[in-house]
Amino acid sequence: MSFWDEWFKRFGRRSSIFGDIDRMIEEMEKEMAEAFKDMENAVPEDMYRERRLPDGSVSREYGPFVYGYSVKIGPDGKPTIREFGNMKPGLTGEGGAPLNLTERMEPLVDVIEDGETLKVVAELPGVEKMDIRLEATDHSLTINVDNPTRKYYKELEFPEEVDEKSAKSNYTNGVLEIVFRKKRRDDAGTEISIE
Repeated sequence: MSFWDEWFKRFGRRSSIFGDIDRMIEEMEKEMAEAFKDMENAVPEDMYRERRLPDGSVSREYGPFVYGYSVKIGPDGKPTIREFGNMKPGLTGEGGAPLNLTERMEPLVDVIEDGETLKVVAELPGVEKMDIRLEATDHSLTINVDNPTRKYYKELEFPEEVDEKSAKSNYTNGVLEIVFRKKRRDDAGTEISIE
C-alpha cells in the first residue's frame, strides 16, 4: 500500500477535523452564488441573449465580457497602466456593484512618443473604417465606434500637447494608428526692454 493510499484510508473521509473547513466552503459557495446573482441583475440588456433549447427550456447566454490591462515603463522609469475592456472591477462593500459593465468596450490603446511625434495605436477588431469616429484636441483624443455588432469608446489624455491638425491616421487589420506632431515650444523666449 502506498503512502497516499494509506493517507486517504485514514484521512480521506471527512472527519471532525474538517468540520470548520466544510462550513467555510459552504459560506464561500453562498457568497459566490449571491455575487453571481448580483452580477446577473447588473448586466445591460444588449449583453445577453436568450434562446430556446430543444427541450423547451430557455437558456441565457452572456457576453462577451472583457477585462485586461497593459503595463508600460515610461521614459521617466515609472510604469503606466492602461485598462481595457467592457468590464471593470467595482468597489465592493455595502451597495457597491462587484463589476461595472458597459455595453461599449474600451479598446487596448498604446501611446508611443519620440522627439517630434506622438503615435496612438488602438486595437479595434471587427469594425469597418467607416464606423470609427475620432475627435482630437491639443491634449486629448476620443475614439468612438458604434455599430450593431461592436461598440468601442476611449477617451485618452496626451502626455504632451500635440498639433491636432497634423493628425494622420491609418486603419488596417483591426489596428488603428494615429500620428500627431508635438507642438513646438520656443525655448529662446522674448527679449524685454527695460524703460
